[in-house]
Amino acid sequence: MADHQETSRFNGNASLGEILGNVDWRRVSFIVLGLALFAVVYFSPPWGDAIDPSGKPFVLTHEGKAAIGLFLLAAVWWVFEVVPIGVTSLAIGVVQCMFLIREPRTTFTDFMDPSVMFIFGSIVIGMVFSKTGLTRRMAYKMLSIVGEKTSMIYLGCFLMTSLLTLIMAHTAVAATVFPLLMAINSLYEEDETKQTRFGKGLFMGMAYVAGAGSIITLLGAARGAVAIGFYKQVVGVEIGFFQLTYYMFPVGALMTVLLWFFFMVYYKPERATIPGLKERSKTLYKGLGPMTYSEKGALVVVLSAILFLSLRSFVPAFEPFNKSAVILITTVAFFLFKILDVKDLEGVPWNIILLFGGAMSIGFCLWQTGAANWMAVQWLGMFQETPSFIFIMSIAFMVLILTNGIMNVAAIAISMPVALVIAEYLGVAPEVILFSALVVAGMPFLFLIGAAPNAIAYESRQFTSGEFFRAGVWASLLLMIILGIFVAVIWPLMGMPITLPGT
Repeated sequence: MADHQETSRFNGNASLGEILGNVDWRRVSFIVLGLALFAVVYFSPPWGDAIDPSGKPFVLTHEGKAAIGLFLLAAVWWVFEVVPIGVTSLAIGVVQCMFLIREPRTTFTDFMDPSVMFIFGSIVIGMVFSKTGLTRRMAYKMLSIVGEKTSMIYLGCFLMTSLLTLIMAHTAVAATVFPLLMAINSLYEEDETKQTRFGKGLFMGMAYVAGAGSIITLLGAARGAVAIGFYKQVVGVEIGFFQLTYYMFPVGALMTVLLWFFFMVYYKPERATIPGLKERSKTLYKGLGPMTYSEKGALVVVLSAILFLSLRSFVPAFEPFNKSAVILITTVAFFLFKILDVKDLEGVPWNIILLFGGAMSIGFCLWQTGAANWMAVQWLGMFQETPSFIFIMSIAFMVLILTNGIMNVAAIAISMPVALVIAEYLGVAPEVILFSALVVAGMPFLFLIGAAPNAIAYESRQFTSGEFFRAGVWASLLLMIILGIFVAVIWPLMGMPITLPGT
C-alpha cells in the first residue's frame, strides 16, 4: 500500500513536471508583460498636462491614459504574437469596453470601418487572381521573355512582383510568386537546401520589391486605406485613388529598379545564366491553354473597378461613390459570375481582417480620448526649432522603426494621428507627412515580422534572419536617402505642398 502511494505521488510529480516543462515561458512572460504595462499605466496617478508652444494646456484624461496603456499592451502582444494577431485586435475592443475607455458601439464600429472593408475587397481580388491562374500565366510569360540570364531573371521577377502589387495585396502576390521562385531556384541549384547568393537575392529581393510596389496603389496593401482613413478623420480631406498613385508611383518604381541594382551588387549570382529556364517556362505557359472564362471575367471585373476608382479623382460625377463600396462590388461580382463560391470564403484570412479592425480601433481610441493630442504636444517640445525637412524625415524614420517592429498597419494607426497633430503646430503640410509615412511603412527591410512577404521569403531557407537584417540596414539607408530627395526636390516639383501657407 505504501509502495502504491509512493508510486502515485511520483507519477503525480512527474506529470506536473511534464506540464511545467511544456509551458512556453517566453510566451507567458510577454503575455504578462503586456498586461502589466496596461495595469501600471491604467492605475498610475494622473499624468501632467502637455503645454503647446502657445501655452495652451492639454489634459490627459483617465480614458486617454488608459488608451496609452492599451496601446502598450497591444504593441507587446502584436510584436511577439503571444496570441494570433487578430485575437490581439479583439482584445483591444474588449479592453476598451470592460474598462469603460469608449462606448461599445463606437469601439466595435471601428472594426467595420469602410477602410477595413476596402482591405477585405482587396484581399478577395488577390484570392481570385490566384484561384483563376492569372498570376501563373503572367509569371510564365515573363520568364519566357526575360530568358536565362540571372541578372534579367532578377529584374523580371522583381518587376513582375512589383507590377502585381498594383492590383492585389502584396501578401497575396508574395504567396503566389513564391512557388515560381522556388522552381527557378531549383534550376539554378539542384540541391534546394543549399544556400546561394542567387537564392538570397532572389527571395529577399522579392520581399523588398513587394513592399516597394505596394505603396503605389490602394490595392497593394492595407496600410494605404488605413492611413487615408485616419487622414480624413483628422484633416477632413479624402485622398483619392489617382492622387495617391500620382505621388507614389515614381517612388515605388525607382525603389524597384534601385533594389535590383542593390541585389546585383550585394548578392551577385554565382552564375550568369540558368540553362533551360526559357524553354521550361514556354512549356508551362502552353500547358495553361487559352484563357478561361474565370480568368477573363476576373480581369474585366478588376480592371473596371480600378478604372472607376481612378476616374473618381477627376470626374465630379463619380466622386460621391465610396471607394470601399466600389471595391466590394468586385466581391459581389465574383460570386454572381461564379468565379468564387462559398467555399472560397473559408480561405479569407480573417486573422488579418481582424488585425486591420483592431488597428483602426486603437488608432481612433488614441485620437478620440485625446491621448494622441497629448503625446503629440509632449513630443512637440523636441521639434520646436527644427526645420521642416528634419521634422518630416524624423517622422518617417520613426514610422520606419515602428513598421519593422509591429505590423505596418498598426504602425500607421499609432503614428498617423500624432504626426498630423504635430505637423499643424510646426506649419508642415499634412500631405507630405501622409505620403512620407506611407513610403517607409511599405518597406520594412530589417525584420521578418515587419511584413508578410518577408516571412514568406524566409520559408525558402535561403537566408538567415541575420542576413536579412544586414541587407536591410543598407536597403533602409537607401530608402531614407531616396525619400529625402523626394521630400526636398521631386514632390514639390510635382505640386505637393511641404509647408502650410503663411509659414
